Amino acid sequence: MPVKFGLIGQSLSHSFSRDFFTKKFAAMQLADHSYELFELKTINEFTGLIHAEKDLAGLNVTIPYKIAVIPFLTSLAPEVEAVGAVNTVKITHTGQNTILTGHNTDVYGFEMSIKPFLESHHQRALVLGNGGASKAVQYVLRKLGIDYNVVSRNPAKNQLNYNDINEYVLKHHLFVINTTPLGMSPNTGGCPDLSFDMVGDSHFFVDLIYNPAETVFLQKAKQQGARILNGTSMLHLQAEKAWEIWNTHE
Repeated sequence: MPVKFGLIGQSLSHSFSRDFFTKKFAAMQLADHSYELFELKTINEFTGLIHAEKDLAGLNVTIPYKIAVIPFLTSLAPEVEAVGAVNTVKITHTGQNTILTGHNTDVYGFEMSIKPFLESHHQRALVLGNGGASKAVQYVLRKLGIDYNVVSRNPAKNQLNYNDINEYVLKHHLFVINTTPLGMSPNTGGCPDLSFDMVGDSHFFVDLIYNPAETVFLQKAKQQGARILNGTSMLHLQAEKAWEIWNTHE
């Protein structure tokens, strides 16, 4: 019996997931497994998709539906309750019922990607951006006991503006994470507005962007001697975690 997985979003032509899972299925000789792209004009098409695709066993979710999909799901994993966003849906059929469980594997991907690089002096972090990806990063930092401040162009209460990032702030926040799309292909010239001349070799700079492999943000940090990490390992780790979830039988 065929087993189908897929990705829902609005514009999916540059999907990492389809390429990743298609290669994975071939390597594992799972000829009955497939991975498809489902472009939905609105999230209201989600229910029709689930009814039409009876072989679906799991979905990845990308922008702009990571939050919008939540009301359509049967249950949510604990990390979703905390983060407020879903990027993986497990689909289980029991008799006439279809159970849709929402997960967020970005949390796992981020945590596992940074752990090998964290040192004792990375006790305080700056999180650039306050969108969905930022919330997953904040959840992991809380879990690891790392204090953090969120930096935004439109800061909410208790958040910082980029103008607040002076030498003192950078000196006392040696872990800096970019969760914004600034610098992502095709607009590779973009970069968060920081004074990189205040960055040194004790800093650890992470960019969730994986294309390009080295954003301007990471290049500038690297030139100052900082350790850097892009989003590639997080991307692979979150995909492997989704595969694990889809294949776990409760």
